[in-house]
Amino acid sequence: MTVRIGVLGAAATIACTSGDDSAGPDRVILRFDTSLVRLATAHDTLRLVTELAYTPDQHSVGLMERRHLPDSAGMLFTYAATQPDTAAYWMYRTRLPLDIAFIDSSGAIRTIRHMVPCPTTLPEGCPSYPAGAPFRAALEVNAGYFARHGVAVGDHVLLGDTSSRLGTPRR
Repeated sequence: MTVRIGVLGAAATIACTSGDDSAGPDRVILRFDTSLVRLATAHDTLRLVTELAYTPDQHSVGLMERRHLPDSAGMLFTYAATQPDTAAYWMYRTRLPLDIAFIDSSGAIRTIRHMVPCPTTLPEGCPSYPAGAPFRAALEVNAGYFARHGVAVGDHVLLGDTSSRLGTPRR
């Protein structure tokens, strides 16, 4: 199974242009709820404003076409059921290098991967980044964020200011 995603950001919308970089203003194609996410590391608690991707359409679009992501922002992809370790993300039409943490149902980070933008215009030419562990959520941030802030496998991700479990949309 391949879970196809794109680039993330802190705004509550996904913007997409109609072609090259000189195209007109961005057009909103999909909206996301936002939530504060806490990353509890061995030495610190970090806060990120994340866009929440719950639906298959949101999972597919993700951060595609984004050209900027604030350092304290991310996108959290959640699933109703645990995804297999072979499930993978890709970077088709993703313009920013990203790191992705695959998170289990208790909020523990199981694996972290580095992903680079795919330069090809054909989806088939983009590599996949398999999770390597079963997961219930995935958190995308700017490349290098986890290393700069000491986030590692075994650390925990919490929604909002509570210990909400991942995977269920908060309504």
